[in-house]
Amino acid sequence: MGVVMEDFLKQCQHSGDAAYTAIRSLLERLEDPTTRTDARIFLSQLHKRFHSKEASESCLQTYHFQIQDIYLEQHEGFQKRRKLTMMVIPSIFMPEDWSFTFYEGINRHPDSIFKDRTVAELGCGNGWISIAIADKCSPLKVYGLDINPRAVKISWINLYMNALDENGNPIYDEENKTLLDRVEFHESDLLSYCRDNNIELERIVGCIPQILNPNPDAMSKMVTENASEEFLHSLSNYCALQGFVEDQFGLGLIARAVEEGQAVCRRLFERRGLRVDQLWQTKVLQAADTDISALVEIEKNSPHRFEFFMGLAGDQPICARTAWAYAKAGGRISHALSVYSCQLRQPNQVKEIFEFLKNGFHDISSSLDLSFQDDSVADEKIPFLAYLASVLKKNSFLPYEQPAGSRRFRNLISGFMRTYHHIPLTADNVVVFPSRTVAIESSLRLLSPRLAIVDEQLSRNLPKQWLTSLNVGKTESGKHSVGGVAVIEAPRQSDSMVELIRKLKPEVVVTGMTQFESVTSSAFERLTDITREIGCRLFVDISDHFELSSLPSSNGVLKYLAGNVLPSHVAIVCGLLKNQVYSDLEVAFVISEEEAMFKALCKTVELLHGNSSVISQYYYGCLFHELLAFQLADRHSLPERSVEKTRAFEVNGFSSSAISRLDHAELAVNESDEFPVVHMDVNQIFLPITTPVKASIFESFARQNISDSETDITSGIREMISTSYGFPSDSNSEFIYADSTVALFNKLVLCCIQEGGTLCFPTGSNGNYLSAAKFLNAKIANIPTNPEVGYKLTEKTLAGAVENINKPWVYISGPTISPTGLLYSNEEINKLLLVCAKFGATVILDTSFSGVEFNSKGFEGWNLTGTLEKLSSAHPNFCTALLGGLFSKMLTGGIKFGYLLINQPSLIETFHSFAGLSKPHRTIKYTVKKLLDLKDQRTGDLLNSTYELTEFLAGRYKQLKERLEACGWEVLEAQAGVSIIAKPSTLLGKTFKINKGDSTCEFKLDDSNVREAMLRATGLCINSASWTGIPGFCCLTMALDDSDFERSLECISNFKSLVC
Repeated sequence: MGVVMEDFLKQCQHSGDAAYTAIRSLLERLEDPTTRTDARIFLSQLHKRFHSKEASESCLQTYHFQIQDIYLEQHEGFQKRRKLTMMVIPSIFMPEDWSFTFYEGINRHPDSIFKDRTVAELGCGNGWISIAIADKCSPLKVYGLDINPRAVKISWINLYMNALDENGNPIYDEENKTLLDRVEFHESDLLSYCRDNNIELERIVGCIPQILNPNPDAMSKMVTENASEEFLHSLSNYCALQGFVEDQFGLGLIARAVEEGQAVCRRLFERRGLRVDQLWQTKVLQAADTDISALVEIEKNSPHRFEFFMGLAGDQPICARTAWAYAKAGGRISHALSVYSCQLRQPNQVKEIFEFLKNGFHDISSSLDLSFQDDSVADEKIPFLAYLASVLKKNSFLPYEQPAGSRRFRNLISGFMRTYHHIPLTADNVVVFPSRTVAIESSLRLLSPRLAIVDEQLSRNLPKQWLTSLNVGKTESGKHSVGGVAVIEAPRQSDSMVELIRKLKPEVVVTGMTQFESVTSSAFERLTDITREIGCRLFVDISDHFELSSLPSSNGVLKYLAGNVLPSHVAIVCGLLKNQVYSDLEVAFVISEEEAMFKALCKTVELLHGNSSVISQYYYGCLFHELLAFQLADRHSLPERSVEKTRAFEVNGFSSSAISRLDHAELAVNESDEFPVVHMDVNQIFLPITTPVKASIFESFARQNISDSETDITSGIREMISTSYGFPSDSNSEFIYADSTVALFNKLVLCCIQEGGTLCFPTGSNGNYLSAAKFLNAKIANIPTNPEVGYKLTEKTLAGAVENINKPWVYISGPTISPTGLLYSNEEINKLLLVCAKFGATVILDTSFSGVEFNSKGFEGWNLTGTLEKLSSAHPNFCTALLGGLFSKMLTGGIKFGYLLINQPSLIETFHSFAGLSKPHRTIKYTVKKLLDLKDQRTGDLLNSTYELTEFLAGRYKQLKERLEACGWEVLEAQAGVSIIAKPSTLLGKTFKINKGDSTCEFKLDDSNVREAMLRATGLCINSASWTGIPGFCCLTMALDDSDFERSLECISNFKSLVC
C-alpha cells in the first residue's frame, strides 16, 4: 500500500490537473464494488498521513488536494456522528465561514422539514452540506447539483468516504439505509438535471455567493471537466479579479442588487411567489483571497455605501473603501451573512404560471410580481394567474360564450349558492351582466314601467331623464319615450320603502337592504308581500352583503331562498366587486326562478351589451372555484322549499311590444353538450390569438402598481384613427371608452331618441344593431340599397331617403361594411358625408368591423380630415360620431373594448346624461395600450400576424364561397371583414322533413325558417335574411377555428343533400 500511495502522491505533485486525474481514478475504484473496500481503506490511510492541520495545509500546497474534518458538534445525525471527512481540490470552492453559517441556518428548521422529502442542493461544491442533511434528517433523496464537473466528482468521493467506515464497511442508519441510498451528485446548470429527468422536488437549498448571468451557449462550452482549475474556481469566487471570466460575465450580481443588498435579493424571491423568512444572521470574516476593489469603485461612482466591520467583534459599519484600506494594512474585515428560508406559495399554481412563461413569453417574465403583503391577496391572485396562464396556454383562441354569461361561470355561481347557502339553483336561473348598474338599467328598459321606485343608493347611475321625469301617468303600452320611465328615489330602510310602495303603487321596485335589516329575512318578506299585493316587480340588491368566503356571514335574503322558491315577481341582483386584488373589476348577476324573466333578461343583455367580459368572469369564476374545489359533492340533500303564496293581483308583465321585438330579433340559440352548435351567426373572431396579444393580456394582470400613463390609451387611439381614417380630433372632441362597441352604439341610439331624431339604417346593416334600436323604441327609417352596387349606400339613395326626414341620424358601417364585406372607398365615403351634411344629419360612422382587407386591390384607405373640417364649418348641425374597437386584425380574442369619438359639445353632454356605461377595466386599457404601441412599431410578431391573417381569410373566403356555390347558394362578392352573405337560391321553396328521435318536422324553406331548419338539421347556426335585411340573403361568419370551419362546410353539404 505504501508504494501505491507514493505513486499516487507523486502523480498529484505535478499539477492540479494531474492531481484531479489521479483522484478520478480513485473514484472509479470506489464505484466498482470489487475494489471499493480497498479504495476506502486507501483514503483512510491518506487522511491519517495528513491528519494535522499543518500537514493538511502542506498537502494542499504540495499535492493539490486536501482531506479535512468538518465538525458538526451538537448537530449529530442518527449515528451520533460528530464530524464529516471531506476532500477538496483547488478548482472547487472550499468550505468557509459563509457555508458553515448557511448550514447553521438550515439547522434552525426541525429535522422533519427534510425527513422523507426529495431535496436538491444548488451549487453543492464538495458536497458536504448535502451529505450533512442526509446524515442528520433522513430525507428520501438528496440531489447535490453543481455546474462544475470536478465538484461533482469530488462530491462522490466524499459521499463514499462518509457512507463507508475506515475499513470500507457500509454505515447503516435506523432505517437500514446508507448515505449511498440517500444522496446522489450530478452535473447540472441550476435544476436542469432534475427537470430533464422529471424529478419532482419538495425542498431546494443553495448557498450560492453570486448569481451568474452568462451567455448559456458560451457557458456550456467553457464549463467542462477539462477546463483549468483557475477558471473553475473563479466561478465560485465572485470578488476575485477573474480576468477573462469577469470580462465575459461581470461580477454576476446585477447592479441594483449590488446597490441595495439584502432587500433586493429578498424581493427577487418574493416576486417569484416565494414566502421568505430570515433564519439566521451573523458575521463572517471576509475571505483573504478576495479583492473588494470592485466594490470600492462602485462606491466611488454612486452614493451607495457597502457595509463591512473591523473583525468579528466590530459593531460600527465601515464602507468598502475604509475596509479595503484596513485590510491592506493587515487588519481582518468581516461582513454580515444572512440565511433565508423560502417556501413557494401555492406551488402547483406557481408552477403553472412559469410553465406558461417559458413557452415563448420570456419577455414578460420580468413583469411578474408575486410578492404580497397580505396573504388573502395572494390567495386570490395566484390561482387566477395560474388559471389565466392555463387558458392562454391550452387554447389557441377564447371560445364562444353565451351572452347570458359563460355556462361554467353560471354553474359556479349556482354551485356556490347550493353549497354555502343551501339554495338549489341551476345555471338557468342566473344571468350575467357587466355590472350591477347595467343589470338594473337593463331590467328597467325591459319592463318599461310607468313608475319605478329605486333605492337612492342605486339610482345614482341611472339616466338623468328618468330621475327628473314627472310623467307618471298611464301611457299606451309599448309607447314609452326615453323619458317615459319615471324613477322616484327612496330611502333604503324597509319601513319607508313599504310606505312609498303602498301610496305610489309603482310597477317596479329596485332596492337594497340596510345592514341591520339584511341579517334576517323579515324586511325581505315584507317587501315581497307588499309588491305582490299591488302587482309590482321587485329587484333586491344583495351586493353589499354577499361574501365570497368559506364562512359567509348571515344573509336574510339567502336564508329565505334556502327554504322558499323565489317568488315569480322577484329577482335578486348581485354585483361582484369585493375582491382583494382589482378593486374596480366588476361583473354582476341576476337570479330569477321565473323562466320568462330569465329568457327575457338573456335577450336583453345580448341586445344592449353583447357579452360581459370573459376575463372578468374568469377572475370571479376562480374565486368561486377555490371555494368549491375542496368541498365534497352532494354531502347533504337540500330540503324541499315552499312555493310562493297565491297572488292577489296580476304582476306587471312585459309590454307586448318589448316581447315582440325580442322574439323577432335573431339572438343566441340555446345549446347543450349533447347538441353542440357551430356558430356562424356570431360576428367575432375565433382564430388563434397571437403571442403579443396573449403576452399583453397576461402581463396586464401579472403587473402590480400599473401607473396611469401605462393605461392612458387616448393618444394611441387618436393616432390610430388619424392614420387609418384621417379622422380629425381637437379640443372640442372627446373620447369615450366602454367594454363593448354595442353598449356605445346603444347610448347613441338613446341620444337620437332624446333629440327626437330618426335613425336611418341602410338595407343590409348589422341585424343586432337594428334589433337593439327597435327594442329601445327608436324611430327608424330604412334606406334602400341596390344589388347592382353590392347593397352599398349611394349618394342618390341616401339623399332620397333623408331629404324628408327631420333630424336624421345616419348609420354607416365602414370602411368594411358589415355584414356584406364590401368596402367604401375614400371617394365614396366623402360623397356620402357631403349628402349627410347637406341635410344636417348626425352620422354614426361605425369602424368596429374594419381592419381586415383580404381582397382590397385598389383600396387605399380613408382620409376624412379635409372633408370633415370643411363640412363642420359650413354646416353647424352636421356631426359625425366615430365608433370603433380594437382592429380585428389584432386577433384580440376575448378582449372586449370599444371607443367613441364625438366632436360636438351638445352631443357629448347628451351622451353623458345616459350614465351607467360599463367602462373597460384598467387591465384592458393596459393591454390595449401595449398592442397600440406594438402596432406603431410596424415590426415583429403583430405585423406578421396581420399579414398572415389577411392571407388566411382570403383562403377561407375562397373555400366557403366555393362550397356554398357548389351547394346552390348565390354568394355576394366580399373584400374584407369576417363574414359574407349568401342566398340559398336553389333551396328556397323546397319542402323536406327532419327526423329527430321520435319527432318529425316538415319545412318549406323560406327566409323566415332557413335558420331554424339548418340548425335543426345540421347543428349549424347562421343569420337569416330577417337579420341582414336583404331578401333571401343569409350571413355566415368565416373566422372560426379550423375544426368548426371544417364542420361548417360539412353541414352546408349535408343540408343540401337533405333538402334536395
